[in-house]
Amino acid sequence: MRIFFLDQSGKPGGAELCLIDIAKPYSHRALVGLFADGAFKDLLEQNHIPVEVLTTQTIQVRKESSLVQGLKSLRQLAPLITKVIKKVREYDLIYANTQKALVVGALASFFSRRPLVYHLHDILSIEHFSQTNLRIAINLANRCASLVIANSQASKTAFIQAGGRSDIIEVVYNGFDPKIYRTNESEINKLQQELGLQGKFVVGHFSRLAPWKGQHILIDAIAKCPQEVTVILVGDALFGEQDYVKQLQQQVADLELENRVKFLGFRSDIPQLMATCDLVAHTSTSPEPFGRVIVEAMLCGKPVVAAKAGGVMELVEHGLNGFLVTPGEPQELAQVIITCLQETEITATIANNARTSASRRFDVATINQQIAQLLSQRF
Repeated sequence: MRIFFLDQSGKPGGAELCLIDIAKPYSHRALVGLFADGAFKDLLEQNHIPVEVLTTQTIQVRKESSLVQGLKSLRQLAPLITKVIKKVREYDLIYANTQKALVVGALASFFSRRPLVYHLHDILSIEHFSQTNLRIAINLANRCASLVIANSQASKTAFIQAGGRSDIIEVVYNGFDPKIYRTNESEINKLQQELGLQGKFVVGHFSRLAPWKGQHILIDAIAKCPQEVTVILVGDALFGEQDYVKQLQQQVADLELENRVKFLGFRSDIPQLMATCDLVAHTSTSPEPFGRVIVEAMLCGKPVVAAKAGGVMELVEHGLNGFLVTPGEPQELAQVIITCLQETEITATIANNARTSASRRFDVATINQQIAQLLSQRF
């Protein structure tokens, strides 16, 4: 099967990392078309996946965009859609990996008569999208997609509740290669020295810096914890959220936590950084569609404390393979951090359970088999 993958981003977020794993088995008969240049293109090339940047013009529409903004973007999208229609005739299937890719892919599917798959990495609700964008996504998926792949039951449920067809959607979790998350002790010791983490209880947070990702909740929680508790924030602002970074830095200063909170920015050595942590925190204030960072931490053998909402609840069983806390509650989060600091044997057992369950449930080979089976059944 020849597949034409579409993705809007030039930056490697969770949906893009997932796409690399999905595209790899088809690399000799596939093409990934991007709507922006950047580090994601480099990653695809490093993985020997054919890739082409289809446009260098920024698409001026976002999740919160209005109907007027959406209509303006259609004129802007016309050259891109024309290019995709021409290219897709060489392929059997269009695979849209993001919402903007769904818009382009749906129109290209209509004109080229090629079937469309939409991989849903979002919870389609008014918490994350404007009403206009919600209607567009649901209507295009219902009318044009032969298959929608949701990354969690939570994403599937939200899709159906928003008006999506239940007969076209299937759940396939993100896949991971457990080997990537094996680290060696000397590497970790070196990192701890470089970052000044020796002798500290390190809580890691791995996400872009954005209000709904809740880094401010973690900073408030740390202020309620013993002095040896230190935070590393891995990630930076992506979508015009630089003001939030300044707010976080001011919050750290106001709480006099400059020596206990480290802003590391974007990093590529995520498994190694996770291995330096004693606990990994997930603090999203809105329901997370999946929670890629949670599984990565589990595969690194680290305990996880996560906000109890959305797809997270399909990954974490409280007290068995991690901890769940109420979203937006720093006091509750602080109490779990203190428990992990003090109850080391129980925490180690939970971390081991997490690694075992994550290795079994989310192995990329199994996940790719599930996707291949869905594609062969439908097309």
